Amino acid sequence: MKTRKKTYGNSNIVGRNVEKMRKEQGIKQKDFIAKMQVLGCDINPTSYSKLEGQLRAATDKEIYVIAKILGVAMESLFIDQE
Repeated sequence: MKTRKKTYGNSNIVGRNVEKMRKEQGIKQKDFIAKMQVLGCDINPTSYSKLEGQLRAATDKEIYVIAKILGVAMESLFIDQE
């Protein structure tokens, strides 16, 4: 599993949790993005990377789709796991 090269930003509170959960489930970032696109969330790799890196805000639709893919409640994405 790759380690993050850049520090996290402060534009959202879900990005770090999304990245952690995705990696725990063994899903590659490119595969995760493809799943999001299949579920109607138009996102590109750069935008998704910025979401995980907390460099941009996540939309409500993105949070909904991400929780659905990960099989978790949306609320669990907001829990501070530092």
